[in-house]
Amino acid sequence: MSCPDWADADASLLDRFLDGLTPLRPRAVWAHGSLAGGDYQEGRSDLDLIAVLPGPVRLGTVRRVVALHRRLRALPLSAELHCSYLTPATLGDPDRPHLTWAHGHVMRRPVTPVTRRELHDFGRVLYGGSPAGLLPPVPERQLHDFVVRDQRDYWRPAVDKARLWRQDVWVDLGLLTFARATVTLRDGRLISKREALDELPALGAPAEVVADITRRRYDDDPAPAAQDRLVRRAELTHAYLGPAIDALVTGYG
Repeated sequence: MSCPDWADADASLLDRFLDGLTPLRPRAVWAHGSLAGGDYQEGRSDLDLIAVLPGPVRLGTVRRVVALHRRLRALPLSAELHCSYLTPATLGDPDRPHLTWAHGHVMRRPVTPVTRRELHDFGRVLYGGSPAGLLPPVPERQLHDFVVRDQRDYWRPAVDKARLWRQDVWVDLGLLTFARATVTLRDGRLISKREALDELPALGAPAEVVADITRRRYDDDPAPAAQDRLVRRAELTHAYLGPAIDALVTGYG
């Protein structure tokens, strides 16, 4: 198995991952997120993968998955490689948690309706069968309800945790996820993070914060922000995002 058309570091990591996965006889391996959607930024974006294994994920399989990911740790970008492991019998339930390697350790988490729709709309086949041939379609109501619930139950409470909003990752994901949720609920389609950045000014997001996200995501060597700018950025984000989410949930909930 190989991924010849990515950058060298990405292709080398993915090739090693796919080779290491071969003994588990995967039915399919798919890329989603930025890696599949055309907005991947090497060293900044995650390598988001789904592997469909042939049978039940028992303890022996878990140990082999953990060993595989640990062997990859010496390779560049390995910390960004995340993979959830499904089986044909568990593909259909978007609420079911699946074995997942992410952020350097093993966990269990669902493959959400948004991820499932990504796979159908623009998922990239790295090996085996396509999402259309294996993964049940995502009904519009299921996608709509998940997006509203995610904004209401996860992101809105997070807005009030002031310490989070001095961190780059929370500012970036908070605003970009809100913009993507808005477009999904309004137009019924998924958009990339690049497209979400383009949407944010029209949604009333603070121009200073949008420029900060753009600089850190796309500039070649962005300098870290000074402490006073982090404080101001947090205040601007908090003041905007809470009311914006409230209005979105009221309008579409």
